[in-house]
Parts: sequence; structure tokens; C-alpha cells
Amino acid sequence: MRKPFRLAAAASIAALTVTLAACGSSESAAPAAAPSAAPMSAPMSAPMAAGGDGVTTNADVFGPACSKLPQGQEPGSLNAMGPQPVATAASTNPLLTTLVTAVGKVPGLADTLNQQKAITVFAPYNDAFAAVQQKVGDQAFNSLLANQQQLGGLLSYHVVPKRYDAAGLVAAGKTTELAGGDLTIGGTADAPTVTDGQGNTANILCGNIPTSNATVFVIDKVLMPKA
Repeated sequence: MRKPFRLAAAASIAALTVTLAACGSSESAAPAAAPSAAPMSAPMSAPMAAGGDGVTTNADVFGPACSKLPQGQEPGSLNAMGPQPVATAASTNPLLTTLVTAVGKVPGLADTLNQQKAITVFAPYNDAFAAVQQKVGDQAFNSLLANQQQLGGLLSYHVVPKRYDAAGLVAAGKTTELAGGDLTIGGTADAPTVTDGQGNTANILCGNIPTSNATVFVIDKVLMPKA
């Protein structure tokens, strides 16, 4: 991303973490349930070996929520998203409508994501944001959406300035995010996990999704940086 945005994102991470921690209750939010799986014509059980550059194809896509994507050439399908840059591709993905709304509230962020050459995006699905809203309350959640700097920091904590496929993520074991801060990668290439700075672990609902400039992993939690 452009340097000014990256610096602003890094500066807002600490403030964001404090805000969410202060507004959240002492009770843990119930984990968001993953969408139910259904068979698809494309392989969805385990990723195939992709290239070392992190670029994937439709045949590499895996995960229980991939069956929720539109099929064929419909908007939001793998065929439709593949040739598009990541923000444009996400805008038609039915699993990511809340994320797309959030990105749209940060001026220039969608264009900045689309202009990157090779990135990895961890994309929380809709119910992951709903779980955060339930935990912190409507007022705090809406305040976050209205704060462009803090929201930009949170969203950029989900972006890695290097392109990985699932096997590459697991081999790396850790990624440093665009906003600063690290994520720990566990599990296997067939079922990776992503642990944020607060020790919360997200599972991959649909991974190795190819776009023209990014590999996308739909996850079941919103990732939070270390306090």
C-alpha cells in the first residue's frame, strides 16, 4: 500500500485495540458457526500444490464454506473473481458483504488494495463481524465503522504484503501484517489456522481463492492485534 496509509494504519492499531478492549464485556463472544458445507464440482477437500509464488488456481481452493460461492460465471464465483483485483473480487462474494462495507468506509482503501502486486488477504466472513458487534455492543461497533483511521488499521491487520498459498503460510509459520504486528500460522496445508496478537485462533472457511493480485482466505474470526 501507499506509505501514508501504511503509517496511519500502524499508528491506529494501538488505539483500536484499547477501544475494543474497553468496550467489550468480560464474557467471551460465542464463536461464529461456520457455514454448512455442500459438495461442489470443484475439489474442496484439500488444496493442491500451488506454485512457490503463492499464486493459486480454482483447483487449489478448499474449505467448508466454498460451497456457498456462486457457481459458473455468476458474480462472486471463482471464475468471475479470478481475473479481478482483490477488492473488486470481494465486492461480489456473498460471504464478505460486511467486510466490503467496512472497506468502503475507508476512502481509497479499495483502490489501494486493488493496486497491490502480490498480497495475501485474510477476509473475515459476515458472521465474524456480527460476533464482534455482539461482544462490544452496537454503539462501539458503529463508532469503529465511523472512525476511518482505526477501521483502516484493523482492516490492514488482515493483509500480508506478500502472496502466500496455504502450504506457503504453514511453512512460514508467521506473517507480518501491513499495519504492523504478526499472525501465527498453525495447522496443516489442508487445514491452516491463523492466531492473532490476542491469542484468538481463526479457522479457514474457504482458502486459496485466486484473484489477479492476491490470494484470499475467508476466515471465521476478525483478527485483533496485540494490546
